Amino acid sequence: MNVLRFSDLCDQGRARGRRVFIRADLNVPQDDAGNITEETRIRASVPCIQLALAGGAAVMVTSHLGRPTEGELKDADSLAPVAKRLSELLGRPVPLKQDWVDGVDVQPGEVVLLENCRVNKGEKKNNPELAKKMAALCDIYVNDAFGTAHRAEATTYGIAEYAKVACAGPLLAAEIDAISKALANPKRPLVAIVAGSKVSTKLTILQSLAKNVDQLIVGGGIANTFLLAEGLPIGKSLAEADLVDEAKAVIQAMKARGAEVPIPTDVVVAKAFAADAQATVKQAQDVAADDLILDIGPQTAQRLATQLEAAGTIVWNGPVGVFEFDAFAQGTETIARAIAASSAFSIAGGGDTLAAIAKYGIEQDVGYISTGGGAFLEVLEGKKLPAFEILERRAQA
Repeated sequence: MNVLRFSDLCDQGRARGRRVFIRADLNVPQDDAGNITEETRIRASVPCIQLALAGGAAVMVTSHLGRPTEGELKDADSLAPVAKRLSELLGRPVPLKQDWVDGVDVQPGEVVLLENCRVNKGEKKNNPELAKKMAALCDIYVNDAFGTAHRAEATTYGIAEYAKVACAGPLLAAEIDAISKALANPKRPLVAIVAGSKVSTKLTILQSLAKNVDQLIVGGGIANTFLLAEGLPIGKSLAEADLVDEAKAVIQAMKARGAEVPIPTDVVVAKAFAADAQATVKQAQDVAADDLILDIGPQTAQRLATQLEAAGTIVWNGPVGVFEFDAFAQGTETIARAIAASSAFSIAGGGDTLAAIAKYGIEQDVGYISTGGGAFLEVLEGKKLPAFEILERRAQA
């Protein structure tokens, strides 16, 4: 993907003395007392900020946090806890600036955090006047927020239209490279794992991947709908009977290309959805009317693991069972460890996927872990993300 990269500008000395506006993704979870409970996104944003400071820039950073009401800044929506943590990670003060749209006082070698950008009226609807005001604050605009790349907002799209220079930060550039490697020019076989509770939320992704992948592994509630499509019983498991025809169409599309959707041959069932429920392994055709399918069985998990270990490229979105309950975690753990053991290039994304990666401690063994949830899904769907589109357009201008 042809975009201007901030690292190249810094290498050329073009950031020195310039005002750099970084759109980061600092939208981190907090507890009721406002303490940050998971800081991956903050840590992921640090290299871009350090790059700008090392390049001699005057650095402004902003992000959204939560779902604030435009025009109203409530304490719960403030980036103050993020400013505190950023200052600790950077080893320097990071002042938090409010009401910053009309001007920011920051000198070369300094960094400031601009308060929650979604509090500004017109941010979500990409108001041109707001975008022009923000573009006037800087000489270089850097988008380093892949997690919001699927949204055309004032800080992710509009400002890139009007800024003197618009480029991709190191995190966004790494996402572009990883996604291109996995989907645009993959080493084969290309295996995709798509799991989740509903086919309806992932149907377009399944349809898109069915045109390109060699194996499409489905898990969770999605797998139950595919079991129905193959005429197998699922008891009282979560499924979408009205989408069976769509599931059949995906299976047929794969078959027509000589590819496959591996359907579970055994499953782990329980009579109730609970951590202490009795887990029983059954052949797929033996599921009883009062059974809940909560994981793939060991035979299926081993078959999939063998396929993953032989893969050239793996795209992973979603655990294949209720991995939060240890009795129903074996399928996801087997898949995770097979991905870790495979020599394939692997890219993983989505909140539950990241939680599974953390649970099994395989972070170092996954080729690339995407920081985006919705953005990662839209790329799998084959959509061109607005943030990528505008940066490509600016690079060609």
